[in-house]
Order: sequence, then structure tokens, then C-alpha cells
Amino acid sequence: MEESKRQKQVGQLVMEEMSGVFQREGINVIDGGMVSITKVMVTPDLLEARIYLSLFQIKEPEKLMHDIKARTKEFRNLLGQRVKNQLRRVPDLVFFNDDTLEYVSKMDAIFRQIEEERKNGPQTDATDE
Repeated sequence: MEESKRQKQVGQLVMEEMSGVFQREGINVIDGGMVSITKVMVTPDLLEARIYLSLFQIKEPEKLMHDIKARTKEFRNLLGQRVKNQLRRVPDLVFFNDDTLEYVSKMDAIFRQIEEERKNGPQTDATDE
């Protein structure tokens, strides 16, 4: 189902403000890795914002996601302070790991391997004959 104009507006607002919250809280850069918000999807009733996070070069992504989810209430309060004049109700926040970059990297490696095999010809073992 297509997002309404209002859903997109609220999603963009939440994305911008949560990026600022993450910067102020020091979550955007952790141990040389980066955390960025890639997408925010808002439900049609505007009561829930699904925030997709890209974790780049994070040593323990599962632990970081757990820590972020544990602080959801705190993040919602900080977001509420920032958008109190723009939204009647602050949406509930739900965080997801956006593994798109990881998927693209794996697919790229597979395509490179296929290309190498095409250049070098099929690999045959002496035991096949």
C-alpha cells in the first residue's frame, strides 16, 4: 500500500529529528563504526514509526541493536521534546536492522566470483575423469 503524503512528512520529520538525537547521544559513531537511519516508515494512523538502522563496521551489531531497543522510551521522550509543536502525538518507535548494505556486499562478492570463473574457464578436478 502506498504511503500517504502525511505519512511521508511525518516519516521525514522523525528521520531528521532522530538523526539529531543519535548525534547528540553519541550513537551515530561507535568504536570506529557508524550508525545511520536509512528509512522511517510510519503506519497509516501515525502512531508507530518503524526506524531502519544501517550499522556499518560495528563489531557487535546484535548487542548494539539490543541496547538501542532498550533505550526506546528515552529516545521517544527526546523525540517528543523536539517535535512537540509539529505533531499531536509522538509515534511509538520500533527499531530494525537494515542489512541492505550487507546483502549488496555479499551479492557483489558472488558476482565477482562468477566473473572470475568465466575469465579463468570452468574449474575441473582431475578426479572427475
